[in-house]
Amino acid sequence: MAKKKKENTTSIGFEEVIWRAADKLRGNLNASEYEGVVLGLIFLKYISDKFEVKFKELSEDEYADVEDKDEYEADGVFFVPQEARWNVISLAAHTPEVGRVIDEALQEIERENPKLKGVLPSNYARPELDKRRLGDVVDLFSNIEMYASGEEKDLLGRVYEYCLQKFASMEGKNAGEFYTPSCIVRTIVEILQPFQGRVYDPCCGSGGMFVQSAKFIKNHQKELSGISVYGQEANPSTWKMAHMNVAIRGLEANLGQSYADTFFNDQHPTLKADFIMANPPFNLSDWGADKLEKDPRWKFGLPPAGNANFAWMQHMIHHLSPTGRIGLVLANGALSSQTGGEGDIRQRIIEADLVEGIIALPSQLFYSTGIPVSLWFLTRNKQQPDKTLFIDARQMGAMVTRAVRELQQEDIARIADTFEQFRNGMLEDEKGFCAVRTIDDIKAQDFILTPGRYVGIAEQEDDGEPFEDKMKRLTSELSGLFEQSHQLEDEIRKQLGSIGFTI
Repeated sequence: MAKKKKENTTSIGFEEVIWRAADKLRGNLNASEYEGVVLGLIFLKYISDKFEVKFKELSEDEYADVEDKDEYEADGVFFVPQEARWNVISLAAHTPEVGRVIDEALQEIERENPKLKGVLPSNYARPELDKRRLGDVVDLFSNIEMYASGEEKDLLGRVYEYCLQKFASMEGKNAGEFYTPSCIVRTIVEILQPFQGRVYDPCCGSGGMFVQSAKFIKNHQKELSGISVYGQEANPSTWKMAHMNVAIRGLEANLGQSYADTFFNDQHPTLKADFIMANPPFNLSDWGADKLEKDPRWKFGLPPAGNANFAWMQHMIHHLSPTGRIGLVLANGALSSQTGGEGDIRQRIIEADLVEGIIALPSQLFYSTGIPVSLWFLTRNKQQPDKTLFIDARQMGAMVTRAVRELQQEDIARIADTFEQFRNGMLEDEKGFCAVRTIDDIKAQDFILTPGRYVGIAEQEDDGEPFEDKMKRLTSELSGLFEQSHQLEDEIRKQLGSIGFTI
């Protein structure tokens, strides 16, 4: 049997062709400015292509009206008015008016589709955006069908995700505001298994948690109609990215009436979610604790003003259904911190039997930070009451660039399978990798949740070579290396002497 190729989100293919072309648009714009330009064009081409497929289908039906908006909406297709269709944009590609034509097309699409109101970028006519390069990218997109059927129907989704990843690598420390590495999101999704119910992300960024949930559901031959998606995002441009991202994936999502601060303007105040997945800003300070001291969300204690980690966690617990599950990313400090009352809050959450599992992740997974992080899984009505699973995954993953590591699919599968065995009561401890402990065990460790305290160090395999023989072999090899070192030293002295230098 042929060995299955490892999944690697950095592989070069069609996505790279699009990226290289779009990257020409940068000019004098920084990444945060032109990401909207690139992603907006991709989205515009996608909805245009999808519209054209439906338009052709209706054209072949003598009883259908090709300009009836309801015909498109019934199939989840955005209606594109005549003046906003891609052929109009393509004809203007190499004219000074191309930016204005794109802006007007996007405005027309928003007018015809209330779901997209205030979502699409519309500043392509700005003087600093090179119109010649913009026309070249329009030409490239004109020659590529962004929406297809069969196995390639997710082509645009792949391109959108790839470009998000590239923008994240370019923006460095700011990338965490909108992008969570897909391998981390896949790990959370594989463990939570959000097949059916309400899925919520209170700091959704560009919507990566929702996208991976949709992929998971499709991979298991389930229907997307089984989930309801809820999200919130404070950054206006990122909020728009999320709307486009979920629309491309065919997801119906309620991302709030507007972009808004989750702590001060909760867009889903009555929501009780079945699955909550999030990568909140790490160690956020000045989040407004002094104005929220009496907030009912702080059931386990008032979070410190200088760090919002346990504010995010308690917000999620507040929105959790009676059988709900949470998967979130937090900086490792939350595992052991005692400052600002964090230790007391963590203790109360543990004693409430909410902590189902903790996973220590390897370093270098993020473009935006080198801070070590862990995954927390909190669950109401746990399958294994009074027990918590600890996994040390710090040695997992592979370097995909000189600076970035990714968890491979086999790593994610191993972690998810370990969780499944734990939930079914069939897991045995594996020294150095996983361990199951009770609340009393955790209490004995002062309610610190660092996985290394519980899983220990992996035992080294005995290679069968007796100690005396091994030491003789190693000292003999070391002696040979010393001899070689002396020979090289003599040669270096000789060569330096030949040009008049002595040491």
